[in-house]
Amino acid sequence: MSDKTSQTPLEDRITAALVGAAVGDALGGPVEGYSPAQILARHGGRITGIVGPWNGDDWRTARPIAPYHKGNGHITDDTLMTHALIRVYAKVRDHLDAHAIADHLVPDLMTTPRWIPELESETLLLHRLFLAEKWLATRLHYAHADPREAGVGNIVNCGAAMYMTPVGLINAANPRAAYNEALDITGAHQSSYGREAAGVFAAAVAAACTPDATPTSVITTCLSLAKDGTRTAIEKVAETAAHHTDPESALAPLRETITPYDTVGPDYRTPSLNARRPSRLHAIEELPIALAMLLITNGDYEQGVLGAVNYGRDCDSIATMTGALAGALGSAPPPEWSNEVSEASKLDLWEPAETLAEVTREVFVKDMDRRRTHESAFTALGAHLCSA
Repeated sequence: MSDKTSQTPLEDRITAALVGAAVGDALGGPVEGYSPAQILARHGGRITGIVGPWNGDDWRTARPIAPYHKGNGHITDDTLMTHALIRVYAKVRDHLDAHAIADHLVPDLMTTPRWIPELESETLLLHRLFLAEKWLATRLHYAHADPREAGVGNIVNCGAAMYMTPVGLINAANPRAAYNEALDITGAHQSSYGREAAGVFAAAVAAACTPDATPTSVITTCLSLAKDGTRTAIEKVAETAAHHTDPESALAPLRETITPYDTVGPDYRTPSLNARRPSRLHAIEELPIALAMLLITNGDYEQGVLGAVNYGRDCDSIATMTGALAGALGSAPPPEWSNEVSEASKLDLWEPAETLAEVTREVFVKDMDRRRTHESAFTALGAHLCSA
């Protein structure tokens, strides 16, 4: 990373991370679930920008995508959930926990109609979500489960990790705090390696906001916090990534490296019998691959996100994470992409970033006050002990 990039102000990093995540999401959406070979055949080459739906004008009825209009710059549930979490931060204006998800996020999903680009209509966000995210409403609203453990029993996937960018930004330059907050929040949503990935991804975003951070330093931080199969998968994938300088040559080797840790199996649309079950030996595929793309491209937004998109499989989430990390490092998405995605999705991609930047500053002041109160009390306690 250049000296100029390493000194990127916090507000610019927040904007680049959130807009970058949304753009990556939109680029990856139309090819989600397909292999690099299928993508190559369908598009006559690698994807280099925004493309249309996989099935063209038949997107409304063609399976397995119908009725979602994926493509043409439309963001997906990754961005919708990210923006929903930002609205919770805007309401609470402090750190969040699992109870905040029950008290604020779930009502947001269930009660307020919003524009859903893939459905080309205004409806409840809950209607767009995958079953693993609808679990939030089932467990927290209908079953009244304890929010801290409501995620137990859910499909183990990247559903919680995909919207943890705001947690990393709220805890900018404090990866351990980001990791802990994300683990607390996602206790309401996920368990096992799905929850662990959420914590590590939030930590990665926080680490990327550190002055003079590099892709290597971000991965080092992840390895210092990650546990079990998630840690091993990141370590092995990073080792593979170190042998490549462009995403194209790394596509097959990365898939081969992550295979022992990924439970979904070779055909993304036909999951294995062991798919998405709790395990201490496995990991989600999306986070290690996103970190690998960051490392291979030295944090360059455009190269990293396009590498993630052309990797295929769950590439909207991989590109979301890659875009967020590159943005947090200071590499912003091309304006022509962000403008087109914003217009096509009928969403202001910059307003959530402005909101979160404001809340981040407020939370930091509260953290300082809390720290000073603790220091004062501890010092007084120490003085008493010394005089005893």
